[in-house]
Amino acid sequence: MSSFIIEGGHSLRGNITPQGAKNEALQVICATLLTREEVIIDNIPDILDVNNLIALIRDMGVSVKKLDEKRYSFKAEEIDLGYTQSDDFMQKSAAMRGSIMLIGPLLARFGEAVVPKPGGDKIGRRRLDTHFNGIMKLGARMVYHEQRNLFTLSANQLKGTYILLDEASVTGTANLLMASVLAEGETVIYNAACEPYVEQLSRMLVRMGAKIEGIGSNKLLVQGVTKLSGCQHRLLPDMIEIGSFIGMAAMTASEITIKETSATHLGIIPESFRRLGITVEQRGDDLYIPRQECYTIESFIDGSILTIADAPWPGLTPDLLSVMLVVATKAKGSVLIHQKMFESRLFFVDKLIDMGAQIILCDPHRAVVIGLDNRFHLRGMTMTSPDIRAGISLLIAAMSAEGISTIYNIDQIDRGYQSIDKRLNALGAHIERK
Repeated sequence: MSSFIIEGGHSLRGNITPQGAKNEALQVICATLLTREEVIIDNIPDILDVNNLIALIRDMGVSVKKLDEKRYSFKAEEIDLGYTQSDDFMQKSAAMRGSIMLIGPLLARFGEAVVPKPGGDKIGRRRLDTHFNGIMKLGARMVYHEQRNLFTLSANQLKGTYILLDEASVTGTANLLMASVLAEGETVIYNAACEPYVEQLSRMLVRMGAKIEGIGSNKLLVQGVTKLSGCQHRLLPDMIEIGSFIGMAAMTASEITIKETSATHLGIIPESFRRLGITVEQRGDDLYIPRQECYTIESFIDGSILTIADAPWPGLTPDLLSVMLVVATKAKGSVLIHQKMFESRLFFVDKLIDMGAQIILCDPHRAVVIGLDNRFHLRGMTMTSPDIRAGISLLIAAMSAEGISTIYNIDQIDRGYQSIDKRLNALGAHIERK
């Protein structure tokens, strides 16, 4: 099992540029299946989840060319639908949560899709009902094969309809968008997710010839077309990585500049860190984080304890709550972290408690953090990363701790963060990969 060995207590200094957005990459790469023509995507991150998806669609018959370090060409002229029935496809796609977004493009263009129950992070239940219920409203037929643990979907021609999503699912909205652009007639998707990445997917589809109104809102109107063409697209920087760098700078008393952040697409992320007492200065499209030896958590106006909770966009993304929880351990003051969307993402706090943090885990969704305010310091220890976001949070904790820490199962971190050890070592961190 691969591991990081981290020598804590080193401050960072310098500039760092975030990778392309992982969640957007998974969506738009799946969208390349909607056309026979070439699609060029720029700023693709070199991370495990994205590389696995690229390899999977290549096995399906997509011509993939790497034009330079972050720029790829995709041409889905001929797709081997027979391969999607194979055990190899089942095994590879089941290991990737993003594979669920192959349903929409395959059904829209070819009228059939085979999808095993997808894997991914062990962060609690993530229902597939939003995907399947919406797809079936478009006219698809679904059969679940219990022995093989897979779903088969088919449709002679998807037909536009009114869809009210039971939750504002990002991947569910993306899937329905990709299915409906080639459906017959008009589709209305209400309670749609409106994250910047869904907006990016929508604009890419429009450049391919799709007709979509309401982009950026929670009500999307899609007028189906008969075919789509190629296009060029550039990914946004990854907002989760940007937030991770802000938290990392605060915990290690570092001075860093996060370059090319596309700050207008970050929503309330910078302000949420400011509420924890962290100085975040916007300089053009960059974010400057000055060195801070200490920072104080705000309270609400009436003096009650601050609560930070996730919510659908434009609320705070759940992917950063674990980072904020770690950051709060060093602050002055207390905060309630409320993880509403996933019931297992806070279970890594036992490792932080073992490191010396003062945290009360109230239940699977809520934790109270009592900041140490530099009166005590976290201490290094050996631990295992349970998922991507907990993994980067434990890495941040280890970088600020006294002594040596070892983190096992870092493949989880590699799934979401590109060469994170090399990039941080260039700023002054001491991280060894083994």
